[in-house]
Amino acid sequence: MPPKGSRKNKPSAAAARALKEATVSSTMGSTLSGHEDQLRATAASLASTVYAGAPSPFNDDYSDFPLKPDHPSRPCWVLPNGFIYLDATHPSYSAAYDFLVAISSPLSRPAHLHTYQLTSYSLYAASAVNFTARLIVDTLERLSKIPLRENLRTFIKRCTERYGKIKLVLKEGRYLVEAHKDDVGMLRELSEDVEIRRTRVFPVRHAQGEGEKGDGEGEGEGGGGGGGGGEEARENELLEKAGFLVSDAAVEMDRNLRLLDEEDTESEDEVGDEDGPFAKKLKKLDEEDPVKAAAANAAAKAKKNQSVSFEIEQKMLEVVKKRASQLDCPLMEEYDFRSSSPSPLPNFNLRPLTQIRPYQARSLSRMFGNGRARSGIIVLPCGAGKTLTGVTAAQTIGKSTIVLCTNRVSCLQWKSQFELWTTVGDAKDDGRVCCFTAQDQEKMNASGCVLVTTYTMLTWAGKRAEGTERYMEAIRNMEWGCMLLDEVHVVPAETFRRVIANVKAHTRLGLTATLVREDDKIADLNFLIGPKLYEANWLDLTAQGYLANVKCMEVWCPLSRMFMREYLDPEADMRRKQLLYTLCPAKIRTTEFLVKHHEARGDKIIVFSDLVYSLNEYAKVLKRPAIHGGTPEHERTLWLGQFKNDDKVNTLLLSKVGDTSIDLPEANVIIQISSHFGSRRQEAQRLGRILRPKAGQATDGTNKDTFNAFFYTLVTTDTQEMFYSTKRQQYLVDQGYTFQVVTNLHEKAAEQAKETGGVCATDDEERKLLRDILTTDSAAADSLEKKEEGFIASESGGFVGVERTGGGGMAGLSGRGGLTYVEKSSARRDAPRNPFFKSMRR
Repeated sequence: MPPKGSRKNKPSAAAARALKEATVSSTMGSTLSGHEDQLRATAASLASTVYAGAPSPFNDDYSDFPLKPDHPSRPCWVLPNGFIYLDATHPSYSAAYDFLVAISSPLSRPAHLHTYQLTSYSLYAASAVNFTARLIVDTLERLSKIPLRENLRTFIKRCTERYGKIKLVLKEGRYLVEAHKDDVGMLRELSEDVEIRRTRVFPVRHAQGEGEKGDGEGEGEGGGGGGGGGEEARENELLEKAGFLVSDAAVEMDRNLRLLDEEDTESEDEVGDEDGPFAKKLKKLDEEDPVKAAAANAAAKAKKNQSVSFEIEQKMLEVVKKRASQLDCPLMEEYDFRSSSPSPLPNFNLRPLTQIRPYQARSLSRMFGNGRARSGIIVLPCGAGKTLTGVTAAQTIGKSTIVLCTNRVSCLQWKSQFELWTTVGDAKDDGRVCCFTAQDQEKMNASGCVLVTTYTMLTWAGKRAEGTERYMEAIRNMEWGCMLLDEVHVVPAETFRRVIANVKAHTRLGLTATLVREDDKIADLNFLIGPKLYEANWLDLTAQGYLANVKCMEVWCPLSRMFMREYLDPEADMRRKQLLYTLCPAKIRTTEFLVKHHEARGDKIIVFSDLVYSLNEYAKVLKRPAIHGGTPEHERTLWLGQFKNDDKVNTLLLSKVGDTSIDLPEANVIIQISSHFGSRRQEAQRLGRILRPKAGQATDGTNKDTFNAFFYTLVTTDTQEMFYSTKRQQYLVDQGYTFQVVTNLHEKAAEQAKETGGVCATDDEERKLLRDILTTDSAAADSLEKKEEGFIASESGGFVGVERTGGGGMAGLSGRGGLTYVEKSSARRDAPRNPFFKSMRR
């Protein structure tokens, strides 16, 4: 453990005990201050669901590790088990953070001490951006307060030596698994795997049996020495007989190769030194005779100018990528967009006033680090400009782009952003920027365009209208330069993952604020999309003024005796219990108290409730407008417009339809009265509604104690809501947020209600509320929730007459409860049946 680094510098016994004995609950309700409190918070975070089923750093004791003599100048502890601890108060924090986020997975990033873990996938991502094993080891050695152990060096080398050698490329509409000729042995090993061999497409002139024979011949004669032209031709002939394709490979310029091959230019003292050997060699190469340089370049191309590949079926793309990852040989996807097909999209430029922020530029540099476009995932907080990052990536590639969203509202927002920041849509009615949803099927320019659609539209397996099918056929036949996947965490859902094989795209870029799922499928994104290229630190962006500084509070509201009696009734169903703790009188009074308090300050308030029945009840008692799936479009537009522009409408109640896609930058207060069980994603998405930077916010890091946004989550004590609340907050705690527990606000709210005649001020009013809840038909409440899910499904691009059950809408597609996406035809289920068919069905 980092603070247990040495006999010379051990922490106090109290700090050691805190680190081992702290639990998740210790992070809640305490304001973290001082080193020991920070250790306790970190231990609580690490002991939580992050390590469920995974090795914990608490299993090993590294007390005897000696510290380096100059350890105060180094910011990290790098442990043999792959865990890395970073001192966020160290002067070298910024540089160390950029390096660690590129090679490891962030686990917990509180204000003072960050935790990272080296994994095979994180090292693959590092290899994808040209981090060599030597560079990683040398830099970790330079940053670490304790010496690196040999087992960790071996792990890093083993994980990086194979990654990046095999690539997946799209050429002329065909998917090829490709390797340089020097790595043909690895390619053969991959192609001979039983699962991958079933996916291969052999050239027409070769039967599969001949291919098997060719494999054996190639192995027998390919091991001889030599290297003459005759042997090379013979080797190519044997490879082609085995079903491989031999072609010219794109090679680096000789100048770059000679720089990369120079082993002694990356030593610890020379990197970044303008007078060191590396800089001198670079200058020498620049001053070389152009004729000699051209000759050397031609010689390099003659020596290393061939690649070997085999073709696979498009529909089996996921199988190949998954199997290659299991064989510790993940396929790298890079796109040389400057010289490859398709043709560039005309008039696709950023507008002169478009500017991206430094962290957006850093994320894009990971994608375009070597002049090619890498497939992968960028994680940025809500409100940090994911859309502009995606637009800039698509414009850099400059080819036809397809954007996948979760619902129609997001589609319209993406389309407007492309038109706002780029010139691609300046020529009206030419189909260069278009939407394809169940409600909008705009003309698509077949020669190239930016198409914005939903996951559901592309993965729908049912029958389509004739015009829609033609549109889909055009999408399948087009070769897309870039695929942008918004809210990429939904892709592992069984239905949505089919989009990878349905669309031919050279580059895939996933964007999300919450790279978490409530099932175990989040790791599938590593082979479905690609490695995580960049993840921003929420607290750093807050200190720099790019995000609002939010104060998070968990407000406890106790159930009254009469409500608790009904809650403990063994015959009460789950829906009734939800209504009892959501419509708790103390919670209603507290909500009214907070609304009045913040409206008096001139704040803009959003009140969230997952249950539509509860939302309507709160709207009645608070006398404020509410928006849910059943709200008519014109009414929704009216209330949203007044909330943004009218000082008379300062509070708006929203159901789960407001979790994403509704843009309300004016809001700075959220009151959450009910939520979707333990969904960490929803908690972060709702916080994101108020993360937009506010006017007058400091950008020099002095705003840590000045809060300009407030997030209240109201929790009914001694109910299931307490358990769900702790789980929901875990993701935000890992990002560095702390939740202050407030236990007495309900008392102040009760006093105010009695003085002003507020809601539920008397026992009689509480009894009436309880009577209304008990007489409420649970089936009617369930019906409201089904209608809400139906609306969310339709906004996702669903088709009329389709019902989704068991998946919980987008929450289900995000892995809640391990449920999967199910589609049924509600029309056929309810239709009358002929007795003959009934008997046949039996």
